[in-house]
Order: sequence, then structure tokens, then C-alpha cells
Amino acid sequence: MIQKSICVYCGSRSGDDPAFAEEASALGTGLAQANLRLVYGAGDVGLMGTVARAAQMAGGATFGVIPQHLVDWEVGKTDLTTYVITETMHERKKVMFMNCDAVVVMPGGAGSLDELFEALTWRQLGLHEKPIYLLNTNGYWAPLVDMLNHIVARGFADASLLDYITDVPDAASVLATLRRRFS
Repeated sequence: MIQKSICVYCGSRSGDDPAFAEEASALGTGLAQANLRLVYGAGDVGLMGTVARAAQMAGGATFGVIPQHLVDWEVGKTDLTTYVITETMHERKKVMFMNCDAVVVMPGGAGSLDELFEALTWRQLGLHEKPIYLLNTNGYWAPLVDMLNHIVARGFADASLLDYITDVPDAASVLATLRRRFS
């Protein structure tokens, strides 16, 4: 059986709540234990570094994709199972997405939102059917969920948009869902 891969979009910072890093660690460990390959942005900082180190410590496969300009800043995690350097951020997002079977979005900033909305838009346009999970640690994504509901309520998207994202409270919940889906 071909190993399934989970793309994790998350912050290059750790945020203000220790639970964010705890959940990143739990997710990385759980992906490895479920024999699911981590696909992510190849960073060695913030939640990105935390999820990758946890996956590695648990013996998991890791697939990191980083654009050259971030390599130049020396923030890449080069000891991954697979380490891909792209020319641009756009190419990075494409390579990450094309090498995964599902997406998990952890707390993060503008980059995580950019990645999420690209995957969500592609899903809305019928370009893929990959599941997208919002790992909503301590309600981090609650304002975003409210905004998505607002967008639908105000007529800028069909209600089906809300079906393309599954809001999950913690790593244990998303891991249970992924195991059911990919086991």
C-alpha cells in the first residue's frame, strides 16, 4: 500500500499559547505513528519545526518544500526524508499540495491563510476533493469559521463552501479522522 501524505500548514512562529506547540508535537508524532507522511513547508522554526521534529522523533517520513529565498535566510530543516527547494512561493504551494492526500491547517499567520484559501478555492472550483481540516486549538480559528459563515450568509459563496472544511478541536481528533479515512 502506498503511504498517504498529510500536508500541514502552520506558523513559522509558535504563537502566544503553549497549546499550539503541544498540538503540533502531538500531530507530528501521531502522523508518524499512523504511517502518514508529513508534507510541510520545510521550516525549522515555530510550529513548522515542532511538527517536523516530532514526526522525525517518532520515526515518520517527512517531505519538506522550501523556496530558495527562505533557504538563503537559513531557516530550512535540511535533515528531512525529502527536502525540495523551489524557485518561488507559488511553486512551493503547488509541490506541497500535489504531494498530499489531505490538508491540516494549524494555527498560523498570513502564510497559513494563503495556503488554506488556495486549497479551499481549488476545492470550490472542483479541482480536487482532498479533505481540509482546521485544527482549531483553543478556538484559534473561531473568527475564521465565523467569517466563512458570514461570506455564505452574505451571498458571496454557496453553502457548500462550509462542507469543504472540517473544524476539529485538537490533534487527537484530526488523527482519529485521518486514521479512519486512510487505514
